[in-house]
Order: sequence, then C-alpha cells, then structure tokens
Amino acid sequence: MKHIFQKGTNPDKPTLLLLHGTGGTEQDLLPLAEIIDKEANILSVRGNVSENGMPRFFKRLAEGIFDEEDLIFRTKELHAFLDEAAEKYDFDRNNIVAVGYSNGANIAASLMFHYQNALRGASLHHPMVPRRGIELPNLTGKDVFISAGTNDPICPAQESEDLHSLLESAGAKVEVYWEDRGHQLTISEVRAAENWYQTL
Repeated sequence: MKHIFQKGTNPDKPTLLLLHGTGGTEQDLLPLAEIIDKEANILSVRGNVSENGMPRFFKRLAEGIFDEEDLIFRTKELHAFLDEAAEKYDFDRNNIVAVGYSNGANIAASLMFHYQNALRGASLHHPMVPRRGIELPNLTGKDVFISAGTNDPICPAQESEDLHSLLESAGAKVEVYWEDRGHQLTISEVRAAENWYQTL
C-alpha cells in the first residue's frame, strides 16, 4: 500500500496510523499527527480503492452504503500491511493507535470489529458502523475516541451512538466528543483527540 513512514524520536510512544477520508492522500493527516504527538512514529497510508479517481479504503455501493465484501477484503489487506510494516520499520506491532477521518475512520473501526489485536486504540473522526449483526472480538483494554457532528449530513449522529455502544459492549473504553457541526474535521475536535491521547 502506498504510504509514508516517519520514525519518531521516542520508541516508547505508539505508532500513529493515519487514515484519510474519501479523496484524500497519505499527506492529509500529517498535520494532525504533529498536534497529537510530535514524538511518535507515523505510518500514513493511502487507500487502495479509487472511486472516480478519489482514493478510498474500500468500495461503497452508494453514499453511506458500504460494499461489505470489499470492506472485509480491504480490512484484511490493511491488517496484513500493518504486520509487514511493523517488521520492515521495526516498530511495536502491539502499539498502533489509528487516527482516521470519515472513510479512514470507518476502516479503522473495521480493523477493531474484525481483529482483536489490530490496534491498541483509535481516534475516529466522523465514523460510521462498519458492519452490523456480527460478533465483535473482546476489545477489553482498547481505547477509542469518537468525534462526531450533530448536524453531519454524511454520518448521522445515530451512527456514532451505535458505534459507541457496540465498541463498549465488546469491552473497549470509549470517549465521545460532539460538535454542533457537519462532516468537516475541526481543530477543536483534533485538540479533544489530543487530550484523549494524552491519557493513554
């Protein structure tokens, strides 16, 4: 997968896995990593799917309707890539914290839905429930931050609430941050994510 890896200055810090939104690239979330943790490794990945020339992490059938088969396949692909990257760049595979926005947040959530130890934690900005009606792995000890907009036209508030309860039911510790905004990623929610991250 096309990606950027930047070695951090503190080996004890997590590796930040940056996952962009639809139409983004591996450059998009680098400024977020700078805010969240200047000392951490950065692994920023570009989605392998193209929708009318816009990079994504998995296909969708329509706005808000995921191609479930492709989602499962792409989640497995990303999971395998993380294993390879940890070996190649010599970082702790068990200490990855994802930072994802929109489509990137959805694939990060999907990693947690499908693989118990894919991530140590995740900061999910404007996520949806990746899959419904499946049993989640035991996520005890995992930390998740969800930021959402009460007026988000792409990701209804109910999606974030449902994701919160599904992750919590699987044992994850979840913090939710609401803004009276739409789907845009705001500096105040990034600051809230930074505050959450400091408690890990």
